[in-house]
Amino acid sequence: MSSSNHSARLKLIASMVIFGTIGLFVRAVHMPASLIAMTRGYIGFLCLLPVLWLRRRKQYPAFTRKQLFLLILSGALIGFNWILLFEAYRFTTVAVATLCYYMQPVILTAAGVVLLKEKITGRKTVCVLVALLGMTFVSGVWQGGAGEAHNLKGILLGLEAACLYAGVMLLNLIMGQMEPLRKTCVQLFSAAVAVTPYVLLTVRPADIVLTPQSLVLLLVVCLIHTGFAYLLYFDGLQYLPAQTAAILSYIDPVVAVLLSALLLKEPLGVSGVVGAFLILGAALVSEL
Repeated sequence: MSSSNHSARLKLIASMVIFGTIGLFVRAVHMPASLIAMTRGYIGFLCLLPVLWLRRRKQYPAFTRKQLFLLILSGALIGFNWILLFEAYRFTTVAVATLCYYMQPVILTAAGVVLLKEKITGRKTVCVLVALLGMTFVSGVWQGGAGEAHNLKGILLGLEAACLYAGVMLLNLIMGQMEPLRKTCVQLFSAAVAVTPYVLLTVRPADIVLTPQSLVLLLVVCLIHTGFAYLLYFDGLQYLPAQTAAILSYIDPVVAVLLSALLLKEPLGVSGVVGAFLILGAALVSEL
């Protein structure tokens, strides 16, 4: 393995570990999920913009009107996807919310069949069925109900977030290849702008608890989990094959599940562990 590939692999792994910890930080920020999402978008954009300017190695072609429209639309979906995911962390465990979110590849497969008229292979069909079976284990159906830790509202919010992110991935497929850092800058800014009216309409001053801890943790989410982690991710992505990147991306949910159990004392139980293996295994095989 060349030194550049080794460095790229380490950067991608580091970014996935950081992404896997975001649930712990969001849970500890005593602010509305929509306000966290909006702030993350604006500060993340401001973090990446100077880097994009410094790295302008060549003149990239301007976005077409169609590309710009799709970028803005995907950014809006990202913003509301964050809100749903951050809310899911608060209604169920970080592990369950993350596993629901990683139903995204399965949802994307189904959307491709319905919207893009793609043919579904036997392997993909099996992956979809296995992931759905895993979801029943995670939801607690086999124990006779969702239970307090596996709150139904949190599960639904996590699945709704997965649907929105599947929409983002679908739009990315339609847009085709673009310079990733420049694309992400537009999406982050669009995400922040899209959720701003929602924040103004729904968030009351009394909902915002400006404690030093919340402010510090919010900055960590914006600067580390967005600006820094995205830079590591993009720097690593450009030197690695797509299949390697797809495999390494599953470090994120594994870290989230482990930290949920070890730090937050939110064990999945036998049923949840079985569901986690089924969902993540099916999603990984589906992507590859």
